[in-house]
Amino acid sequence: MIDKEHPSLSITRQVELLDISRSTVYYQPATNQQDLQLMRLIDEQYTKTPFYGSRRMAKELTRKGHHVNRKRVQRLMRLMGLEAIYPRPNLSRAHPDHIIYPYLLKDVEITRPNQVWSADITYIRLKQGWLYLVAVMDWYSRYVLSWELSTSLKSDFCVKALEKALTFGKPDIFNTDQGAQFTSSDFTSTLKAQGIKISMDGRGRAIDNIFTERLWRSLKYEEVYLHEYASVKEARETIAKYFTFYNQERLHQSLNYSTPEEVHFTLSQSIFKVA
Repeated sequence: MIDKEHPSLSITRQVELLDISRSTVYYQPATNQQDLQLMRLIDEQYTKTPFYGSRRMAKELTRKGHHVNRKRVQRLMRLMGLEAIYPRPNLSRAHPDHIIYPYLLKDVEITRPNQVWSADITYIRLKQGWLYLVAVMDWYSRYVLSWELSTSLKSDFCVKALEKALTFGKPDIFNTDQGAQFTSSDFTSTLKAQGIKISMDGRGRAIDNIFTERLWRSLKYEEVYLHEYASVKEARETIAKYFTFYNQERLHQSLNYSTPEEVHFTLSQSIFKVA
């Protein structure tokens, strides 16, 4: 995809034309094979039991024949951006420069597209490393408006996904967790500039963002766990095909066996005509 010896196009110009980050070109995993195997197992177990913290996760890995201590599991889960999902009274403090917004969706009935959008991040394994995937979804239609891959958890790939989603329109409310990528001023200022209300889950409560959690389960079981991506390029191309299938072909029982694309655009257009 990138020709580092191209006679006339620099690497910078090539990544601009391909719309990928420069860091992706030079991506080299810095984790040993044993850790990569443990991360695969942690990812699969977490998808099944997202309420498992590092203590239970270490016990589960030991039961499967992988003798690993809790400290190592904690380190790998932090690297993967994972934490157990459960209510807890002693919440960690937010970054002093980041504003945490209240959760606005308690008891709110979702009745139409573009009422509520959300974004979330998940871990994507590679044969020799890993990536992070962010997706922006409409809650009513389950339509995936945009997505981006990154080799790091910096906020720029989340902002890029948000900006792409906003080319489809804008929601009344945008919901995320309290991750630093979503509380960053770059992300929240983009929402505020569009007059969008910002809503954030309580820490450790993925049930507040349940639709993207279901999306991740579908993606992992129907796509990621069936393949072993050899490169960032392969992961990007294959995940792109899955999201096209998810939006345009995959029937959802909760949508009366319609596709997200049918519900999102048909209903959005009818609402626009009435208005």
